[in-house]
Amino acid sequence: MGVCWSAQIKAESPLNTGSKLVSTDGSTSSKVSSFSAPPTPRTEGEILQSSNLRSFSFSDLKLATRNFRPDSVLGEGGFGSVFKGWIDENSFTAAKPGTGIVLAVKRLNQESFQGHREWLAEVNYLGQLYHPNLPGKSFVQERFLFSTTSWTLRMKVALGAAKGLAFLHSAETRVIYRDFKTSNILLDSNYNAKLSDFGLAKDGPTGDKSHVSTRVMGTYGYAAPEYLATGHLTVKSDIYSFGVVLLEMLSGRRAVDKNRPSGEHNLVEWAKPFLANKRKIFRVIDNRLEGQYSMDGAYKAASLALRCLSTEAKLRPTMDEVVKTLEQLQDSNITTTNQSHAQRMRRRSADDVSKARRASIDDVKKARNTLAYPRPSASPLYA
Repeated sequence: MGVCWSAQIKAESPLNTGSKLVSTDGSTSSKVSSFSAPPTPRTEGEILQSSNLRSFSFSDLKLATRNFRPDSVLGEGGFGSVFKGWIDENSFTAAKPGTGIVLAVKRLNQESFQGHREWLAEVNYLGQLYHPNLPGKSFVQERFLFSTTSWTLRMKVALGAAKGLAFLHSAETRVIYRDFKTSNILLDSNYNAKLSDFGLAKDGPTGDKSHVSTRVMGTYGYAAPEYLATGHLTVKSDIYSFGVVLLEMLSGRRAVDKNRPSGEHNLVEWAKPFLANKRKIFRVIDNRLEGQYSMDGAYKAASLALRCLSTEAKLRPTMDEVVKTLEQLQDSNITTTNQSHAQRMRRRSADDVSKARRASIDDVKKARNTLAYPRPSASPLYA
């Protein structure tokens, strides 16, 4: 059976994930904030009986994806393959490809280490949360490929992903994503970033707790060092992972790449020494981005990545601070782009004037040559 979410709680609507505690006799044991909403459902029955979810049989999904055809695969994850499908917007039955509502359907790989628990967690969170940078009704059709995008687009994607994480970390939501990585950033046709795959997401700590103790899970190369060492999960764990992804965007390299020369397999370990030095960051910045950014902008982006990657979790910025910095970078990049465009136009105008002057001089010379009397030629009269 599959489950699809059709209506979500909007980002402006607060969601409390654990501030209200109810005892067995139904009495409230703590005060409830005026911003609180019904607590997150905990049992499978509560999650699957939510009014904003719709169930599909396996045969429904099989028809919608044309029998899970290989050419319908959108991507692969720890859970399994994700297929593209179509359903009728009124009856919700399988529709002709290219018509109706587009679906992304996950099919479990029987050899996967993930399973029912992770699937249930994803249904739980995405069935309740709505934000422009989380998967919603608009279909997300491609994964983020930093190797083929410009500086401007990379910064746009970074900002969108940061906004998605900031929403999850907000006081109203309090969710730790736990598996933030490049392959979990999806893009729509306008390169708007969407965070996908909430299978490992966890509710953040409540009350006076500083962390959530949990089994260490995630992806090697992205997990925060203190989380790997202790299993203590906080929002700062996500911020470290964001630093890794931002570094991938800046460098065009993968977090872990065994095909690189010795000493460069782990991106963070290799790049960190260069990030703090304005004269050395060019060694990290992707060569394919040459001429697309200002040195000041590159240094600010590199400094932000370095702060996110701090070994001391408390020294990492909040996601709200990350968003603010990236917004400033985007604004400065637009200004720089406009200035560069203006300079190009001025150079082009100057070149045009220069060409026009050269053309005028050439025309005068041609005119003089045309008006000059020809020299006498040999004539039989004077032979």
